[in-house]
Amino acid sequence: MFRSAIVGCGSIGPTHAKAYQDCKEIQLAAVVDIVPEKAQKLAAEYGVPWHTDVKKVLRDKSIDFIDVCVPSGRHGDIAIAAAKRGKHVISEKPMDVTPRRCDQMIKAFDKAGKIYGGIFQHRFADDTRKGKAAIGAGRLGRLTLLTCSTPWWRTQAYYDSGDWRGTWKLDGGGALMNQGAHSIDLMIWFGGPVRSISAKTALLAHKDIEVEDVAVATVEFESGALGVITGTTAAYPGSGCRHEVMGTDGMFSLESDKAVLWTLRDEEKQEGTPAAAVAAVEAGAAANPLALSSDLFARNIEHIAQSAREGKQPLTGPREHRRAVEVICAIYKSAQTGKTVTLPLGRFKPKV
Repeated sequence: MFRSAIVGCGSIGPTHAKAYQDCKEIQLAAVVDIVPEKAQKLAAEYGVPWHTDVKKVLRDKSIDFIDVCVPSGRHGDIAIAAAKRGKHVISEKPMDVTPRRCDQMIKAFDKAGKIYGGIFQHRFADDTRKGKAAIGAGRLGRLTLLTCSTPWWRTQAYYDSGDWRGTWKLDGGGALMNQGAHSIDLMIWFGGPVRSISAKTALLAHKDIEVEDVAVATVEFESGALGVITGTTAAYPGSGCRHEVMGTDGMFSLESDKAVLWTLRDEEKQEGTPAAAVAAVEAGAAANPLALSSDLFARNIEHIAQSAREGKQPLTGPREHRRAVEVICAIYKSAQTGKTVTLPLGRFKPKV
């Protein structure tokens, strides 16, 4: 069984720790945080050693995986250091905050011959995978329009709780890079590569942060399909993430990973879960970043461990994890320049 050390015991670290309890291929072996109290608390809950210096677990030959749960702009630092020490990595989204930094991470893991697996846990939900399979089998015909929405709420206290939150350097952006990355990943997982993006962003409900709390973008996919992305942390009280995928032979809609509409030409009846029954599913995460179920995280983490065992790239490997970062940075560039941005993006540096 693989042994993993969580680095970063703040908001998402405890969710990862809980997820390991449902894994068979990998177990939690240590935790690290620069704040001793956070590390001690999580370590005590799961009966593992704790450290304040990541170098301790990087030098520990019994540790196979480093699980990166630090602020977004430091993901690359920890992951690259782990690769150089011969460790596999599990990393929270986003991969890092610029495509260039993601490319440096990819190079490090290619050179080390180690597995990098990103956390995009929504890819592992049952209805999400059902939708992906239907698209892959051509059951929706030609894709025509895709939409994704992250209508969430974050208080001012949330942004004030850490000096990295709401900054370009360490948060990498706002409602899209931090909260909307999962929805955007699913959209491009369903729709395929993106050709161009036009966008606008705004800061409407919060203060003293550098980034957006509202964003809207139109997307052109390489297939010719069009898309719309909306994301916000200024929608009180917050609601579940939504996706719609439409084609010439059918369509489906997801809310909080559950199918609320499933209509395909090759089926005689409509399937799905009534919207009223779905509204409460993980709805708490729309307003509370700690109100996340660990079930899908466990599936994601177990899949990464199995991939390492088999010596193959996971579904959320580094090149997959990078794609959402590039799309989000293209949205920011379009919003800042007022121009349509064509991908690949290349180097991106936000205006501060």
